[in-house]
Amino acid sequence: MSAADEEEALRERLRALRARVEAAARRAGRDPAAVRIVGAAKRQPAARVAAAVRAGLRDLGENYVQEAISKQAEIKEILGSDLAGTVRWHGIGHVQTNKARAAALAFDRLHTLDSLRLAAALDREAARAGRVLDALLQVNLSGEPQKSGATADALPEIVAGLRGFEHVRAVGLMTMPAPDPEAARPVFARLRELAGALRARAGGEHLVELSMGMSDDFEVAVEEGATWIRIGTALFGRREE
Repeated sequence: MSAADEEEALRERLRALRARVEAAARRAGRDPAAVRIVGAAKRQPAARVAAAVRAGLRDLGENYVQEAISKQAEIKEILGSDLAGTVRWHGIGHVQTNKARAAALAFDRLHTLDSLRLAAALDREAARAGRVLDALLQVNLSGEPQKSGATADALPEIVAGLRGFEHVRAVGLMTMPAPDPEAARPVFARLRELAGALRARAGGEHLVELSMGMSDDFEVAVEEGATWIRIGTALFGRREE
């Protein structure tokens, strides 16, 4: 497939995704403009991701810090500084504390903050860089041990502790349910309820974003209140292994 054909295919997939988002939002009585697509670019070639940017995508998500840094440089070389500079980079994978410095520099928004220990490291590195990092608190609501995330019971303590940081700002919640669209619905609804309860507490007023929903279940997520959906395969196709 030529570069022009790939860009046109990505443009069409993006258009179709936005149409499905709009329909799901309308079903729930929501404003479709409140829902934004993050292109999950894990192990996608930089040329393909750059083509998606040319097609109109402006939010990109990466699971690994080093892959994000490498891909940012490649995309800047492909697109030029002006267009590459319009992209917002989202960290959507687990971040270890020893990667806090790189994460604080690489990402505009981190969806996977799950402890005050990580928050303290990110705050220290963001302060050193002279910036404020927006973060979502990852919550493990499915109870799957292989998944990262704080428990629902731990959230009030984390939210209270974040009030002591100046360079990490919690703006919402994120979750990853088990891979079943209908089983995901109560998990998404629970995350929305948790965010509402936390907003009633001191320090939780800014928890307005909900990062939930991927290629197989994003329409259910939108119906349940998602403001960010993380789309990989449905946008980019199968990733390289």
